[in-house]
Parts: sequence; C-alpha cells; structure tokens
Amino acid sequence: MNLIDGKLLARNLRAEIADGVAALKSEKGVTPCLAVILVGDNPASVSYVTGKEKACAEAGMRSLETRLPAETTEEELVGIVRRLNDDPSVHGILVQLPLPKHISDKSVIDAIAPEKDVDGFTPVNVGRMMIGERCFLPCTPHGIIKLIEFSGMDLNGRHAVVIGRSNIVGKPVAALLARKETNATVTLCHTGTPDVAKFTREADVVIVAAGHPGTLTGDMIRPGAVVIDVGVNRIPDPSRPSGFRLAGDADFDSCAKVAGAITPVPGGVGPMTITMLLWNTLEAARRAAS
Repeated sequence: MNLIDGKLLARNLRAEIADGVAALKSEKGVTPCLAVILVGDNPASVSYVTGKEKACAEAGMRSLETRLPAETTEEELVGIVRRLNDDPSVHGILVQLPLPKHISDKSVIDAIAPEKDVDGFTPVNVGRMMIGERCFLPCTPHGIIKLIEFSGMDLNGRHAVVIGRSNIVGKPVAALLARKETNATVTLCHTGTPDVAKFTREADVVIVAAGHPGTLTGDMIRPGAVVIDVGVNRIPDPSRPSGFRLAGDADFDSCAKVAGAITPVPGGVGPMTITMLLWNTLEAARRAAS
C-alpha cells in the first residue's frame, strides 16, 4: 500500500505557482491578488481564511481581506462583491462559506464575476466545466484529480466510483473524471444507492465524500484500488489534548490493508484545496494580463 502524500504534492505545486507568480511580476508587472470576504467570526472559517492568507504570502501573491460583522445584510455583501468585480487589481474573489443564515449563499456566489470566480462555484463556470469549455475548475475536485495522477494511476478507461453527490465535491469530481482528458467511466453513488459495495468492489478508484466516518471499509474495495478520502470528521478521543481526532469517511486501517494507494486524513486532500485555489488565482491574473 502506498500513502498518497497530499502535503508533498501540494508543496511541489506551490513551488511551481510561486515561480509563475514571480514570472508574471517580472514580465507584466502584475501581482496576482486574491480577495477574501469573511462574514462573522466562525472559528473554523477564521482558521481557513488565515490559512489562505498565509498560502498567498508564501506564493508571492497579494491577499485582500474583508472582515464583516455577522449582521451584514445580503445587499451589503453583494455590493462589496460587485465592487471587487470592478477592481482591476483584484484577480480572484472568495467568499468564505458558510454565510450567516439570513444571507443566501447562492445570491452571493452568483454575484461573483466568472473571470474572478477562483472557487469555480458560479453557474457560468460550472456550466463551462460540464460542456468542456475553458473555466476555473472547483478546487477540491481538481485537487483530487491531481492526487490520483500523483498516485501513478492512468485514469484512461478505468472505473471510478464517487460516493456523495454534493455540489462542492461529488458532482463536480464525477464530471471531471468523465471528461475526455481524463476518460474514466464513472459511477456516482449516494444515499439512494441500495448497495454501494456492489459498485465499489468493481472500481479501480473510489472517491469517498459522504460526510460520515466509516462509509467505506476494506471489505468494500478490490485489492489494489486507489482510495481518495475527502472526509474530515471530528471523533471524540479523550487520549488527545484536543479531546478529539480527525478521521476521514474511509476506515483507514481496513482500507489500507487492501488498497494499492490511499490518502491519509489529515494530509491528503486537504492541502490540495488551497493549492488549487492559488493555481486558479494565478491563472486569473495571467488571463487579465494577456
């Protein structure tokens, strides 16, 4: 069994991104800029935003942070997004989710200009992805494809099973796997699938993004399969100083005995999400400078 090291791959790609940022500054005088909007003080969201700002700095990019109180209205937030749309020095816009309940995620995401939608969430970019046009790919699904390639597997003609149908991971990663460039045959399983194991036992690759620990176990996969675990679940653990440990959606111990390669949690998919965000921001700046 090979451990698919997301930290190593992310480090390699971030070095490439930093080189690209330096070249863009030197050749065009343009510094890629990511604008991040945070509404409220959700501790997890604050932590994510801090991580993104640190990653931007390490890549030589500029980050522009806007922190707003939880009482901010939807109209005010959409207005800020539109001002950033019109700012030529800003190349990417990221609104940290989740938003307070009185604000519609969809209304805010829809307000982001597609050419600055570095999360790949707007309907325009999702539609372009589905029909194979140039677009910003959603960060976690794009990172998953990179991880599978990094594992050494050629997806051409392979059978990939995706567990989970969220708009953030499940659906878009299924679409990316089925593209001509990737050329996998894809099965999408979800809560309405009567016997998930029937499909996973036939798969060359299993991507599990169900949001529940233990969704995938070793007896559900074929020997040598590649397992990509997207889940991040807090499991109570009195032996840890924090009182919990992180676990994925796959039962790591049983799956690792059967799989040919598997991502750990943490250290697998997680580092790739911010990396692909930087990737998209650099590409947005390149397009704006061309």
